[in-house]
Amino acid sequence: MTDYQKIEYRIGKDGKIVETVLNGLGATCTDLTSEIEHSIGTIESQTLLPEYYEGDEFITVEDTQTLQQGGI
Repeated sequence: MTDYQKIEYRIGKDGKIVETVLNGLGATCTDLTSEIEHSIGTIESQTLLPEYYEGDEFITVEDTQTLQQGGI
């Protein structure tokens, strides 16, 4: 895990807030901002950056099975 995370907020003229977490790996970015998001209001959309999918908690396992039928 990265020791330092930065949260960037951009507030548009229409009042919409765009939140970006920098240097957050895995679910730390969503964990870090969940209380703030709850205080701000309703989330209209969420886009996860590639860093969200990095880290040990997201291990992909591929399993292949072969089924053989006996002769009838």
